[in-house]
Amino acid sequence: MSKLIPAIRVKNFSFYYDAQKIVEGVSMDIYQNQVTTIIGSSGCGKSTFLKSLNRMSELEEADVKVEGRVEFYGQSIYERRVNINRLRRQVSMIFPKPNLFPMSIYDNVAYGVKLVGWHPKVELDRIVESAVKAAELWDEVKNKLHKPALELSGGQQQRLCIARALAVKPNVLLMDEPCSGLDPNGSMKIEHLIHNLRSELTIVIVTHNMQQVTRLSDFTAFFYSNENRITQMVEFGTTNKIFTNPVDSRTRDYIFARVG
Repeated sequence: MSKLIPAIRVKNFSFYYDAQKIVEGVSMDIYQNQVTTIIGSSGCGKSTFLKSLNRMSELEEADVKVEGRVEFYGQSIYERRVNINRLRRQVSMIFPKPNLFPMSIYDNVAYGVKLVGWHPKVELDRIVESAVKAAELWDEVKNKLHKPALELSGGQQQRLCIARALAVKPNVLLMDEPCSGLDPNGSMKIEHLIHNLRSELTIVIVTHNMQQVTRLSDFTAFFYSNENRITQMVEFGTTNKIFTNPVDSRTRDYIFARVG
């Protein structure tokens, strides 16, 4: 195996909403061009942690406080001088439900690209086509790019959200339950897409689907909420090790209850 390079390095990281501690003391490396999954019970802070990796949590109506460090290729993302918009382009996020704009398929994909700067129409066309193809949606929408995006099926909408993210050339894709609410066929297409993107992107997925974890991920982190409802990372390692030889009994109990 080639040497693993951390794309994101989390060091003794704690996160607060309105002075209430949500996540405590997490340390882990998220490796470049690997798929890392975060598992744990509902409400244990997985999504909060995921949103802290590109500061999306700051868009919510709460005061945010952090301790420790989150580094993106060596740069602390919580420093005052960090350009947050650039960070969120480089570390993009996909939500459980598609969050498309009420505009055309084309304009949804081009939206972030236009925010970065002006592009000639021919170049913008090329960027949109490339992103939609990378999201494995081109054959389904190539003849209706100027139709409303909200007319697409749920699975197609989610892949279009991924295309919109890919259009701005991110380094990291954060995916919060990306198959939530999708039928088996839609879920299968998203999984296939993730598998094909792994050579180009660093991907972090929050999911409750243990079969999906074993099919897709290289590394797994198990998060656990203690009696004070504060989330800690109990265990981190290769997915094979976490599922076959976990060190902590809480990890073992959680996986066994869902896999058997």
